[in-house]
Amino acid sequence: MSVNLPVPSVTADYAQRVADDLSANRGEQERVRTELARLQDDLVRLEESEQVLTQMQKVLGGTSKRTAKQSKSRKTAAVPAARRSNGKAAAGKQAAATGRKAPKKAASTKKPGEPTWLELTTAYLGGQSEPKSAAEVSDALTEAHPERTVQVTVVRNTLEQGVAQGLLERSKQGRSVFYSLATTATAPSDS
Repeated sequence: MSVNLPVPSVTADYAQRVADDLSANRGEQERVRTELARLQDDLVRLEESEQVLTQMQKVLGGTSKRTAKQSKSRKTAAVPAARRSNGKAAAGKQAAATGRKAPKKAASTKKPGEPTWLELTTAYLGGQSEPKSAAEVSDALTEAHPERTVQVTVVRNTLEQGVAQGLLERSKQGRSVFYSLATTATAPSDS
């Protein structure tokens, strides 16, 4: 025996399903828009960090050709112009908006003919039998080179630069990070 459902109830069911699907679709659109805005903000922060790190790398004496090529060839995501960083003027405006001072360019304390931070850190770690933390390397360099101003953040960035170039290895023990000379490390290049 065949059951004939009234047409209005089938139509109403379909109408309800379409309405539910439409509501879910709009909710998903809103979620994706929120995630996109968060990712764009993250991208802006990362690009600003890249600029700071690039400047620090120049100060430390080693600019990687690969990094320069990557930044030129990379396509920038579509970020509204108001949020895009445009050099010193944008950094000053952004610093004023956040109430912080714009970062000043650090003066290099390295004199011509002196070894770079990368050379100093790799030489120190080469003479060690166990991995060292950035603070330990910084303390050792302060003791070995009292004529130079040694900052833990500069040493840490130099150690990370060494890891990026394959000269050093990073290992983690809990929340601590330790560095050692890479087993296949060669002399640091000044490129």
